[in-house]
Amino acid sequence: MLAFLIKLLSLLPLAVLRAAGGALGTLAYRVAPKYRNRIREHLAQAGYDPDALGPAAAREAGKQALELPWAWGRSAEQIRARIEVANSEVEQAALAAGRPVICLTPHFGCFEMASHYCALTHWRGARSITVMYRIPRQDYVHDIVRNGRTRLGAQLATADLRGVRTLLRALKRGDAVGILPDQVPGEGEGVWAPFFGRPAYTMTLPGKLGAASGATVLFIVVERARLADGRAGFRVHFAPLSAPLTGDGARDAAQVNADLERVIRIAPAQYLWSYNRYKRPAGAPPPPEAAP
Repeated sequence: MLAFLIKLLSLLPLAVLRAAGGALGTLAYRVAPKYRNRIREHLAQAGYDPDALGPAAAREAGKQALELPWAWGRSAEQIRARIEVANSEVEQAALAAGRPVICLTPHFGCFEMASHYCALTHWRGARSITVMYRIPRQDYVHDIVRNGRTRLGAQLATADLRGVRTLLRALKRGDAVGILPDQVPGEGEGVWAPFFGRPAYTMTLPGKLGAASGATVLFIVVERARLADGRAGFRVHFAPLSAPLTGDGARDAAQVNADLERVIRIAPAQYLWSYNRYKRPAGAPPPPEAAP
């Protein structure tokens, strides 16, 4: 039933899905206090005015949810026609370096479209892309997610030790890999690092993979945008790190978070502020300010 609904929604115009998603996001912001308060709390922590940005952030989150069927159901040609690149020179420099690439794609805009872009463009000819993901608990949801993410050529790696080995093998082949750098890792897989002035449990995987493979590391974010011809579409931004990662977990985590703050400023309302970024995973040590 869910697969049929997604297929049905994918037939609607992208602009219609975004309008409906924005309305749903507004409704959720108004009727769900816990959801609304988390958005407002995280915006205030980041130095943004929750009164000014909170409703917009909720609308963008709703758009993100309803544009997924379009991203997972449309043809390669239809998707490619709705993508433009904001700074192709950064992309070209990363590819020209001749090293594998680690793409850090945070919960921003239509982050599902990042791997589609890499699979559809010249990245596919030079490198495939393998993306790390967490397996949904329900098998039928897993099938939908897996099919939606791989149908244009991307490969998947599970968010566990086996998946890390898969990513490392991909990098050693010269391929690209994709990681959600702001996804809260499990116990023992991260360190506490500042994120907008508050400790957030942050994965150390990008630095470890970079040190082991010599890969280029950069952010790739997909902004929800209106294209030059007026149609609803996506604008891809590439952002190099401010300094190379070193393999030092604490240092690298702090740098990734600092660079992520810079990336979010591209379009602050499009970051997923409702994500529980500051949670403490089971078994993880307490954050510094909560330590006895």
